Amino acid sequence: MFGGVGMAAAVRAMELTCERPVIWATAQYLSYARPPSVVDFDVRVAAAGRSTSQARVVAHVGEVEVLTVNAALGSRGDSAAMQWASPPQAPLPEDCPESARWREDETDLHSRLEVRMARGVHSRSVSPEGPSRDGRLVLWIRSREGQPLDSAMLAIMADHVPSAIGAALGRNAGGNSLDNTLRIMDVIETPWVLCDISIVGMARGIAHGAMRLFTQDGRLLASASQSLIVRLREEGARS
Repeated sequence: MFGGVGMAAAVRAMELTCERPVIWATAQYLSYARPPSVVDFDVRVAAAGRSTSQARVVAHVGEVEVLTVNAALGSRGDSAAMQWASPPQAPLPEDCPESARWREDETDLHSRLEVRMARGVHSRSVSPEGPSRDGRLVLWIRSREGQPLDSAMLAIMADHVPSAIGAALGRNAGGNSLDNTLRIMDVIETPWVLCDISIVGMARGIAHGAMRLFTQDGRLLASASQSLIVRLREEGARS
């Protein structure tokens, strides 16, 4: 199970239980769920106030915990709305090459998303220029099926932070997420989501990265951050 799917399912489960939108959610990845496993998502509401709720999800396969997600949900009505974060300069999606998937012949989550490269290289590509100077990767992402944007879809898109490992190193590399934190500013319908990813540093085999997600016209949707186990693949390998 792709980590972003687990996060998305947990976010949706908490929103349905609490009947409130997610403000932030943080996932800790504990184990793997492989087909044909059935994953159960148990929701516990720890606190429910007039405006916000605090909730927790434990996702498990039988007795084995796969991930835990803690979140705050709610809103406080009308207030000042401001944005200081700015989107990066990027070509239009139609002017950007489509990102190749690791396994082009398989139907999976990644086959249902269209990903276009606005800046940087794909995680399994080798950059002729070597390591990136700023660790940045900029992607345009949208659903191929016209799936409306919601908090669950933002969680899936936010889990593309590992794609920037290879771009940062200039090598065929990736990473396994140890955690994922998503902070939602607002859910706004948009044709494409611009994902500005930055690997801020790595040491001891661990990398730390962040992402900002914008609408096509530059409004901030969410921010995300992760810590990852760095995986260096054999050059030319597909997985």
